[in-house]
Amino acid sequence: MSRLKEFIENMSRYTGPRVKKMRALGVDLPGLSRKTQWDRAYPPGEHGPRNARRRKVSDFKKQLAEKQKLRFNYGLTERQFRRLFVEAKRSKKSTPDQLLEFLERRLDNAVFRAGFAPTIPAARQLVRHGHILVNGKKVNIPSFRLSVGDEYRVRDKSKDKAYVVESLERIALTRPEWMRFEDDTKVARMQELPQPSAVPFAVEMQLIVEFYSKRL
Repeated sequence: MSRLKEFIENMSRYTGPRVKKMRALGVDLPGLSRKTQWDRAYPPGEHGPRNARRRKVSDFKKQLAEKQKLRFNYGLTERQFRRLFVEAKRSKKSTPDQLLEFLERRLDNAVFRAGFAPTIPAARQLVRHGHILVNGKKVNIPSFRLSVGDEYRVRDKSKDKAYVVESLERIALTRPEWMRFEDDTKVARMQELPQPSAVPFAVEMQLIVEFYSKRL
């Protein structure tokens, strides 16, 4: 087993169920897992293959599924996600665009998108254990919100760790346009605010707005 695979397993206590969640939602969530659900692209459960085409999905389930895509991919609890939605709703921007921007600006997501870690749960552990510097200072809060101009990197004592090196050698996703990454110094920088297109999978934001409109 490579050091990268070992690191993923150690940082991902719910590896099996993560794929199960993606199958239930019918979408790959790269922040959640490097694995894909397309080998068994039908809902989990004994009758999944037989009922995949016959199931009728209610409006509530559609709304819930879209919310869960974002919540599971970015690794937020329901309380955290609801709080972030409320903050986005109070902003001057459109609620969907602001919510997606807030999610992309989280430090754990930024560490993942830079390629320092193979998944967001793994990135969260790097942050929590003090391996990440923002503007030269250690930040150990995964939800820390980056601003335009912020630079972040793995601290010198940690940058040569095998799992960091392997993750950088085969990053999970193409780096987003809002990020500038210097290959020689391995420093990432937020050069502009993230746009909704930075989210690496399709999501119907209006359904999420509808979900919370009846619950806030």
